[in-house]
Amino acid sequence: MWCFGMVLTVLAGVPPDGVAQLEKVECLMPALQRMAVDPELVRAVREQNARGVSLASIRADDAAWLSTPAMTPFKQRVLEAAGSRVLARHRELVGVRKVAEAFVMDRQGALVGATRRTSDYWQGDEEKFQVPFKQGRVLTEHPFFDESSQAYVIQVSLPVRDGGQVIGAVTIGLSLLDL
Repeated sequence: MWCFGMVLTVLAGVPPDGVAQLEKVECLMPALQRMAVDPELVRAVREQNARGVSLASIRADDAAWLSTPAMTPFKQRVLEAAGSRVLARHRELVGVRKVAEAFVMDRQGALVGATRRTSDYWQGDEEKFQVPFKQGRVLTEHPFFDESSQAYVIQVSLPVRDGGQVIGAVTIGLSLLDL
């Protein structure tokens, strides 16, 4: 009975072929893991971490990010950053329609790069950052309708490591309807 309830919970809001789609997510894990260890992505995270930006400054940037839905110069800089270019390249390899969005975060959860404008700049208070960064493990979230990408997605978050040390996290939102 417990397993049946869990399956219903996981599949809530997933199209009828949800189980097959979740299996396809598992098949994409090697490509997602390659993204998390890409040397250029690791370098972009390392460089942002080296800047030593305070959490207070990051939260101020987050407030500015949230204050307007418009594209601002700050948002544009994030979307044009080296980390964004690496994510875009991997998105092409996996499939543009399959990857609804991808974003990478530094050691405090601030964006290093993204394939599209995210709803907020600071992810440090969210599980998608905390689990891979603090616990060093992959987090596969329950499927949901993502407002920012306008797609039913399942987000997979992985640690970004420099050597053996976790220095950030990357989240990939996979479009369940396009797998």
